Amino acid sequence: MKLSAVIFTLLISFSVVQTTEAQQSLGAMPQSLDSLRQIASSKTEFTLDHSMLVFASKLDPENEDLQRVIAGVSGVSVHSFHFPSPWIYDPAALSSVKEEYHAAGWKQLVNSHEKNGGPGVTDVWIRFENNAVSNVAILVARATEVNLVAVSGSISPLDLSHLGGHFGIPKIEGGIVVPNTRRP
Repeated sequence: MKLSAVIFTLLISFSVVQTTEAQQSLGAMPQSLDSLRQIASSKTEFTLDHSMLVFASKLDPENEDLQRVIAGVSGVSVHSFHFPSPWIYDPAALSSVKEEYHAAGWKQLVNSHEKNGGPGVTDVWIRFENNAVSNVAILVARATEVNLVAVSGSISPLDLSHLGGHFGIPKIEGGIVVPNTRRP
């Protein structure tokens, strides 16, 4: 076998391992949300790695803030579950998510619940690596849907606002999630 064929085979093997590891870390979802996945009437789940994000961001070439933020993001993972009737999912699953992130060393940045003790939730967690934010996770739970968005890479909360409305990340204005009016 020629040396170039051996090198080519090693490079392909290395790329496959790196891609698989990246997808596993980006696509990782707290185990407690798996129970919600099982009872959801519909699910939308996807993971975009850095190259996919760069390609998708070219659809909005005038948005310089988005281009700058994408340069530091290594991936986005979205898990969206829809339920046939209001509040049929177990709110304890959402509490378990908080426990899982806390146990993994994440810090909770936002913990917002519905007025009058309602079960709606908006939580934001961040994970630090070398004193810099390396991951952000957003959980938004409403009557008939639960959404978890995880962003990995070098990102600040301000940068996260520039990603809002793109790639399945909810748009946030003035600290409030803006409803998606494109879907019934």
